[in-house]
Amino acid sequence: MRSRFIPLFLAAALALPLGAALAQGTNVAFGGLKADTRLPVEVTAENLTVNQTDGTAIFSGDVLVKQGEMRMQAGEVRVEYDATGKAISRLLATGGVLVVNATDAAEAAAADYTIATGEVIMTGGVLMTQGQAAIKGERLVINLKTGTGRMEGGVTTTFTPGGD
Repeated sequence: MRSRFIPLFLAAALALPLGAALAQGTNVAFGGLKADTRLPVEVTAENLTVNQTDGTAIFSGDVLVKQGEMRMQAGEVRVEYDATGKAISRLLATGGVLVVNATDAAEAAAADYTIATGEVIMTGGVLMTQGQAAIKGERLVINLKTGTGRMEGGVTTTFTPGGD
């Protein structure tokens, strides 16, 4: 499933103008990645391994996580539960991660999503696209509750100046 999105991101990145602004850290509005973190989390995958001892579950093979309009795809997602063992507290995604919602999308090597705070930390070759704009860096911190974020580590931004 994830492979369908890669050509879309590459095409969007290549279609952008060559002029790029460089920065060490950039705050960005991520309105399209804003999400209601109170909604149920649904996970589908090819395989599931549950560890009752440490209270975790590992989904692997074409993993798709849905929460409202937000979608996260990855090769593997480790689910950690809260102290009661009844609610998901954290998702750790690896194996090429893609987060999509509305007009925004982000791709990285790994992601750490803390449900209670709505914070997603993506690391490793992060590419964020918003419409025709793209931003690259090594670490992206998104707050899904507020729709804000910060890109860090060798940030490169490519954008098309507004028209009329």
